[in-house]
Amino acid sequence: MALDIEHLLTTSDPTAIDSLFHEACRLRDEAYGRKVFMRGLIEISNHCKNDCLYCGIRRSNTCHRYRLTKEQILDCCRQGHALGFRTFVLQGGEDGWMTDEVLCDIVSTIRREYPDCAITLSLGERGKESFRRLREAGADRYLLRHETADSDHYSRLHPAEMSFDHRMQCLHDLRELGYQVGCGFMVGSPFQTIETLKKDIAFIADFRPEMVGIGPFIPADGTPFEHEKAGSVELTLRLLAIIRITLPHVLLPATSALGTMHPKGRELAIRAGANVVMPNLSPQDTRALYSIYNNKLSTGSEAAESAADIRARMKAIGMDVPVDRGDFLTHNL
Repeated sequence: MALDIEHLLTTSDPTAIDSLFHEACRLRDEAYGRKVFMRGLIEISNHCKNDCLYCGIRRSNTCHRYRLTKEQILDCCRQGHALGFRTFVLQGGEDGWMTDEVLCDIVSTIRREYPDCAITLSLGERGKESFRRLREAGADRYLLRHETADSDHYSRLHPAEMSFDHRMQCLHDLRELGYQVGCGFMVGSPFQTIETLKKDIAFIADFRPEMVGIGPFIPADGTPFEHEKAGSVELTLRLLAIIRITLPHVLLPATSALGTMHPKGRELAIRAGANVVMPNLSPQDTRALYSIYNNKLSTGSEAAESAADIRARMKAIGMDVPVDRGDFLTHNL
């Protein structure tokens, strides 16, 4: 299916939009069947050295900081495994306390105790040797949103000490080290245009990540962008479908940001071609503290305790949620 991306992002023709979603779902089902894979999200720290202009846990923001202990993280894994999760996603800010030694100990222990599970890290930029050590400790996947494939746009979203080139180098280092790699961006971030979105799709098509995480931009209190307009759910859904058609075998989450902006955001994403959900396994008393944007969902259907509810909601739209690692299907390529 040849894609006129600009047309698909701007058209008001319902037939064209329906065809886009239909083709995305057809390709997803052809690759994976009617399956949605669950990942258990564990938000291990809201400390961050960076000052990204959009993020609620940026270093300049005044907020209650926390970091989980190894024992707390392992307890999250125990609860998640019992609930049927077979991928754990350790996510956090760029916290200097979380050294290679600390993280490798946590990762290797999870690997030893849960050999049937995949371990995904989403901990920001690190050096290549750090990525190597974490890979050797047992990490399978790494999520690092590129945020934008336009260097000028990147500089308008981040402080001067952060580098577009370094972000891209990190992604290539992760690929070279054998990770399954995820990238992604915010839809509707300040200064984003149709042209920058076209660059994002071109980058994704060229880099061919195993995972792509996108969600609507949601302002965060206390940030320079706190009064900016939130991104569009509809545009996010169209971009999900475009990404699925561009990379039919990609693992594509229905992100919490969509659920925050729309009560049926998760279902809408699945109907646009997504095939991953990431309920929250973090301790109840820290979930609200990982406030990367306003009103982030962490209870109800976003919570891991509602795994049965998520399965029921997916079944209601004709999807199955297996107890499965949900690996990228390289053998189909």
